[in-house]
Order: sequence, then structure tokens, then C-alpha cells
Amino acid sequence: MSLWQEFFSDPVIFISFSGLAIVIGMCVFYAVFFYIKMVKSEQKRK
Repeated sequence: MSLWQEFFSDPVIFISFSGLAIVIGMCVFYAVFFYIKMVKSEQKRK
């Protein structure tokens, strides 16, 4: 069986990888958000 067919046919694999993608996406979003806020704060100080 192909990996893609198994990924979309098995709900446990699909939901776990989808949840993992959401969590990683949130981590990236907040890291970028924090970095932008930090840069803007440093520019205001100068």
C-alpha cells in the first residue's frame, strides 16, 4: 500500500499528523510574532 493511501485512509495517522502540523505552525507563528515585537521594541528605545 502506498504511503499516501495509508495516510488518508487511516484516521489515526491523519489526525495525529494534522495536529502535529497545527502545533508546529503555532510555534512558528509565535516565534515570528515575538521576534517582530522585539525588533520594534528595540527600535523605539533608540
